[in-house]
Amino acid sequence: MGVSGTGKSTLGALLATALHAPFLEGDTFHAPASVAKMERGLPLTDDDRWPWLDRLGTALGAAAREHGAAVAACSALRRAYRERLAAAAGVPLRFAFLDTERDEIARRMRARSGHYMPPSLLDSQLATLERPGPDEPALRLDAGQAPERLYEDVRMWLETVVA
Repeated sequence: MGVSGTGKSTLGALLATALHAPFLEGDTFHAPASVAKMERGLPLTDDDRWPWLDRLGTALGAAAREHGAAVAACSALRRAYRERLAAAAGVPLRFAFLDTERDEIARRMRARSGHYMPPSLLDSQLATLERPGPDEPALRLDAGQAPERLYEDVRMWLETVVA
């Protein structure tokens, strides 16, 4: 989880491969109208997000029940969004929170191509972000680290929380 440009998809794909689990790219669960809205530089509202979170959570739960585990990349910016995902999934969720400096995220967003999320929406995402509290099942990671290092940190954390 984290704002756009922090490396959620890269880390998620690494985790899914290592766990032999399905990987769900949260972006593909957005309604076409929501994608078009973001492409125009307009931030989503909660009314846009709720059905998206329900679709992704339902698919995540189904994949986890079928395969024993599943991995998703999703912004999950607010506690309420994380709770909605978990309720829709119907299985325990763990969140790897990718966080780093705004300038680094902006640099990454400007450097990538083919993504509908323009860098102009970064500040609205950061304004929406509620970093996970100590009572949430989340691990904060420095998104400036190499993906392989992040993967190792998550793997070790999961071994302690799932065991």
